Amino acid sequence: MIQTDYHNPSEEFLRSLDIHEILPQQEPFVMIDTMRHFEISRVVTSFEIKSSNMFVNDGRLTSSGIIENIAQTCAARIGYINRYILRKTVEAGVIGAVKDLEIYNFPHTGDVLKTAIKVGGEAFGMILVQAKVYVEGTLIADGEMKLGTY
Repeated sequence: MIQTDYHNPSEEFLRSLDIHEILPQQEPFVMIDTMRHFEISRVVTSFEIKSSNMFVNDGRLTSSGIIENIAQTCAARIGYINRYILRKTVEAGVIGAVKDLEIYNFPHTGDVLKTAIKVGGEAFGMILVQAKVYVEGTLIADGEMKLGTY
């Protein structure tokens, strides 16, 4: 299936994307597997936690891993916009702040994270997002993050 409306991509098209083409991060630092949903102001990704992941400790993903997963979900959003909508290169970014992050449960290896971000504002190369991270429909973390590109 050929995708023609990149502003409203099908889930089938998103799942077919090589995530490495829209992320500035590369292995072994990639913390998302698939983009599952894209809107300009909302993105959902999934990520299966592997025991070899650098953010896994005693079989559980650490808070740093959860934060990086959220940040890479944001990076996938801007990477998708740059590559498919603006026809630009993928840009590297930086976490500017994490606010009100609550982690309710640390997921285990083998768990699949479903991470949803919603853009709260965007100005001067900075973006503010609200993030929610789920495992099997159960909320395990939520909070806000400010990111910028450089």
